[in-house]
Amino acid sequence: DVQLVESGGASVQAGGSLRLSCTASGYTVTSYCMGWFREVSGKPREGVATIVGDKITSYADSVKDRFIISKDEKDTLYLDMASLVPEDSAMYYCVADSCSYCTGGWCYGTGGELATKYQGHGTQVTVS
Repeated sequence: DVQLVESGGASVQAGGSLRLSCTASGYTVTSYCMGWFREVSGKPREGVATIVGDKITSYADSVKDRFIISKDEKDTLYLDMASLVPEDSAMYYCVADSCSYCTGGWCYGTGGELATKYQGHGTQVTVS
């Protein structure tokens, strides 16, 4: 069974940095398209960043040039966040699924549906 566990969320001041981690088990990270999305109560989910293989990445315009997604050989996914602003405050979720393509911080299946079959329970980021 696939399990994703996020960590690293915290309360930080504007302009600060954080590294989120997502530990995957039950499958090989390289088998899936992976990413991060964020959610604020009362607002639509926002795709943040995706990675396919080791280097094919996409980002939401709102985080481009501030966030970096990566993963290592130990099946851990990372999101390095810099120059944080209050608008980045949200619950951040790690997600994995098979996909057809990724763009703008989301991955999509062959039918155009969001590729979010597996996701963790989230980690809270608060920027003030």
